Amino acid sequence: TGSLGPDCHCFMSTKTESWGSRVGLILAMAGNAVGLGNFLRFPVQAVQNGGGAFMIPYLVSFLLMGIPLLWIEWATGRFGGRFGNHSTPFILHELDPKRAIWKYIGVFGIFTNIAVAAYYCYLESWTLSYVWHSIQGTFVGKSAAEVAGFFGDYVGLTDPTEPVLFWLLCLVMNTWILSRGLSGGVEKVAKIGMPLLILFGVFLAYQGITLKAGENGALFDGTLGLNFLWTPDYSTIWTPKVWLAAAGQIFFTLSVGMGSIQCYASYIKRRDDIALNAMSAGWMNEFVEVVLGGSILIPIAIGYLGIDRVVELTQSGGLGLGFKTLPYLFTQWGPTMGMFAGIAWFGLLFFAGITSSLAMGTPVMAFLQDEFGWKRNPSAWAFGAIILVLGAPTVFFFNEGVFDEYDYWAGTVSLVVFTLLEVILFAWVFGMDKGWAEINHGADLRIPRVYRFIIKYVTPVILLGVFLGSLPAIYEKLTLPASPYVVGARYLLLALYLGIAWAVYLAYQKRRKVTIR
Repeated sequence: TGSLGPDCHCFMSTKTESWGSRVGLILAMAGNAVGLGNFLRFPVQAVQNGGGAFMIPYLVSFLLMGIPLLWIEWATGRFGGRFGNHSTPFILHELDPKRAIWKYIGVFGIFTNIAVAAYYCYLESWTLSYVWHSIQGTFVGKSAAEVAGFFGDYVGLTDPTEPVLFWLLCLVMNTWILSRGLSGGVEKVAKIGMPLLILFGVFLAYQGITLKAGENGALFDGTLGLNFLWTPDYSTIWTPKVWLAAAGQIFFTLSVGMGSIQCYASYIKRRDDIALNAMSAGWMNEFVEVVLGGSILIPIAIGYLGIDRVVELTQSGGLGLGFKTLPYLFTQWGPTMGMFAGIAWFGLLFFAGITSSLAMGTPVMAFLQDEFGWKRNPSAWAFGAIILVLGAPTVFFFNEGVFDEYDYWAGTVSLVVFTLLEVILFAWVFGMDKGWAEINHGADLRIPRVYRFIIKYVTPVILLGVFLGSLPAIYEKLTLPASPYVVGARYLLLALYLGIAWAVYLAYQKRRKVTIR
């Protein structure tokens, strides 16, 4: 029918995937954003960066970077979906069809999902295992050191049978749900998982806030932990490290820069409101993180251990408090209440994890279906197989730093790079006139016009600052001596990116041939 012109919006897919309801879409988007970091990372970041004072740069980052990025990713996803594209390489290509480079920038939206899912599913499997051990009463009667040692033996694969079995169970569960499709799988899990997550969170937050000194072995009231967490230390407010930490937490908590939001949004209708939907999902995530996430881990831990001990423990991050400390503290509430608390804590972590990992699989499946004509089931199981192979090193070489290496490059650096470039593409290449019109198309909520200025100028400057601020750490990491396991992980991630880029190139050549014919 002719040659492929630079502005040709051709596509390969004839799929009819769609969301079953607006509520299901919002819950799925919120589930994508609500992850383990809401409960394990956020409270620790707040403690380490000025308590209540941390909320000032945190909220500023949310308003000036988080919300604009949500609107940008929802808008680009819906725009790309109009032309049959559901993965970021060709969604970004639609914004500037004349330049091929954007397809390969869009590779980050597939690469990040695969690389993060490779280690995230293992982390997710810990929560499922700990639900089982809470039901069994494994931690009852153990000392604090024994409970902490249990976690060390678990991730250290002292006996690999159980960790590997739960990891495989999580992989199969994720893959099977993905094979059921958006409305039949992902949306159903979100409709069940998100309400249960909030219910469990409210129960634990109530337990933490009402903790009384002298009851069930507690040394202090739960309100001491809340006061400590939210009492501002204004001496930290202008420290660049605090602002970088706040901006980084926004990346983690909203799941921007991964390509999953664009993929989810690509399945909505042209007239659907994305302005209000994005705000609804974003603020639901903030409620879960700030209100619930800030009322469980730190108040309960300080109630039993005191401020100084908890500050010391937070230096190693939230995983230690969440998996080594809380299971022991729950046993102080008695066998029955301790069991329910363990089920609630690790259950909400599991639902937070699986709703996020399902979002990671969807863009990969969409790419295989769009570009190579794969059916839903084979594409889902292909994703599962990729995660099995790529995730195995994070399981068997966890103590050698492979897990952390994946997290640093895929879960931190890639997010910053991708969001910076997509904002430049949206605001400066695609253009704010078209971009602003796309965001507001079909909107029930009229966005304040000041956000047009923020998206074009403020958000890119903040992202550039975050990127430049991270360069010294990146340089130091690359120049320091590293173990063979860490070096191998880096090469594996590089090979993954190049492999996806090659697949994108093949897909584009296939599109050209189809169009010429």
